[in-house]
Amino acid sequence: MTHPAPKEWILGISAYVPGKAMSDDGRPLIKLSANENPLGTSAAAHSALVAASADLATYPDPAATKLREAIARVHGLDPARVVYGTGSDELLHLAASGYAGPGDEVLYVRYGFAVYDIAARRVGATPVVAPDADYATDVDALLAHVTERTKVVFLANPNNPTGTMTPRAEIARLHAGLRPDILLVLDQAYAEYLDADEDDGGLELAKTAPNVLVTRTFSKIHGLAAERIGWGYASADVVDILHRIRGPFNVTTAGQAAAAAAVQDMAWVEASRAHNSRWRAWLAGEVTALSNHGLRAVPSKANFLLILFDGRLSAQAAMQGLMDEGFATRWLAGQDLANGLRITIGTEEQVRAVAAKLRAMAEAA
Repeated sequence: MTHPAPKEWILGISAYVPGKAMSDDGRPLIKLSANENPLGTSAAAHSALVAASADLATYPDPAATKLREAIARVHGLDPARVVYGTGSDELLHLAASGYAGPGDEVLYVRYGFAVYDIAARRVGATPVVAPDADYATDVDALLAHVTERTKVVFLANPNNPTGTMTPRAEIARLHAGLRPDILLVLDQAYAEYLDADEDDGGLELAKTAPNVLVTRTFSKIHGLAAERIGWGYASADVVDILHRIRGPFNVTTAGQAAAAAAVQDMAWVEASRAHNSRWRAWLAGEVTALSNHGLRAVPSKANFLLILFDGRLSAQAAMQGLMDEGFATRWLAGQDLANGLRITIGTEEQVRAVAAKLRAMAEAA
């Protein structure tokens, strides 16, 4: 051996590929590939970030006290059981690291978030993929794929990249069907885009169930993707394990302040939700009008649409055409969705322009 050898399971990881921001020829694009908030960041969060950036020489509060207290106040939680990370991605990795390893299995649904596979393989666990039900989560399929080796089940709700939603009763049924030694991770990165009556009950479940971890992020509706802040809620025992292995000082001082302001700015959240709901429905309607050309929008509860191309116009060609028009979108060939294009709901002007281009390409194909 002439060089350090990595663990063999690390070689099985396909590195996460972020959404495009530049065209193939180097032009900057309007980024509808990463599900960011097109309205930006709330003024309250921005002001808090700027104010907290004055001191750059001091380490941040390692306990993120004010952030935990703000999250707990808004959501009716115990602040001692709020855990925080560099985006919810860190918490997903911590869940796999804390509860799975070589010889264990990590289970998730087909067309789930790409990080689940990486998180499983990173710790030497075996990723197990359950079949979907028309791009949505099939609880029966998940339960059927549980074995004595299953240690963690990941479920994004709403799901990324499909946007589909698993209702409260199905989440409860999934949890009831799992052994108590299996950690159920409910990834709620897009939960703030739901109406109140669409809540899947995850946080309520995490209040009493010892084997449920709910994760959320400030990167989506709160518009703080640049700061990389996520949070989670679980039993005291699970939170203790995550704290043992998370990075120290993992959320910056400015990030903590901005997130604490953002989570309490309900007016911003409501405005962002209303904008997304209106233009997601409008774009879905425009895609439905092109169904005779083989286009279909998967029903979404997130801030994006997964559009399927099963006619003459391919998803790859649509991605290229939109890129020529100045838009970055997410072609999902790497997730076995070569016929799928995920498009973030942008501003009104952007959504109208995307719809017009899709129509022009579909009719010309």
